[in-house]
Amino acid sequence: MFIDMHVHPAFFEPINEDAGVEEMRHDVLNIHKNGTAPLAHIFNQMKCASLDSLCLLPEDYTTQVGRAVVTNEEIRKLLDLAPDKFIGFAGADPYDEKAADKLEYAFTELKLSGLKLHPSRQHFYPNDAILGPLIEVCERYNKPIIFHSGLSIEPNTYTKYARPTEFEELAANHPNLRICLAHFGWPWVQETAMLMLKYPNVYADTGLLYFDNAYEFYERVFHQDIPITWIDRSLRHQVMFGSNNPRFEQIRMADAITKLGFRDSTLELIKGGNALEFLNGR
Repeated sequence: MFIDMHVHPAFFEPINEDAGVEEMRHDVLNIHKNGTAPLAHIFNQMKCASLDSLCLLPEDYTTQVGRAVVTNEEIRKLLDLAPDKFIGFAGADPYDEKAADKLEYAFTELKLSGLKLHPSRQHFYPNDAILGPLIEVCERYNKPIIFHSGLSIEPNTYTKYARPTEFEELAANHPNLRICLAHFGWPWVQETAMLMLKYPNVYADTGLLYFDNAYEFYERVFHQDIPITWIDRSLRHQVMFGSNNPRFEQIRMADAITKLGFRDSTLELIKGGNALEFLNGR
């Protein structure tokens, strides 16, 4: 099983029937050179990358841009079109007074698998009290949270909100809440590794590529910034593959992760085993 835990479906064709919404997504996400992708194209990409499932992540910036960039209902629509290929997460705007109720609806009625939040873009620290109602819903329904962490190149983002060490109180105070620091918290990858070592409920995904090509960037991060042995021997149960598609090229990311020299058993965990535990609990 090979699962991509970090895919943004903002430009999947079935949810882009409105040209104005598509233009909004290009502007808000700062992704401009791609068109919309028919599901046949998505499935072909998956085949070329040897991927079995994609975890679809929405973003809800309602109080900033007037609506969710991708709604929870749109995620459900995509799941219904390919339930054997897609896993769906919910979005929420912590500043929306009805956010907790909407999240509960997403879990109970839309059957979504977790929550995606973007502290840098939504302008909150992970230990802010405003996040409390959303955390309570996630804990009640045993659902994990994927947080953007580290650098974001979306407009109106502030990296100070998403430095890995900002997540420590959350991890410590909610030991049963599974959280993923997306993008491995780059450039603070050693801070991310530190949190993973200290808190078994902290995971990270590999959706990071900001210079060079996929293999060269992974080689720098997972051989120099972090010795590969840190993952291969100690953190092997907490790392999940993620591509950050469409910003980063999925096929090359999937290929690069297999060439870094991880043990076969570690690679199988990164490719899918850890994702299943993150989604369902250990």
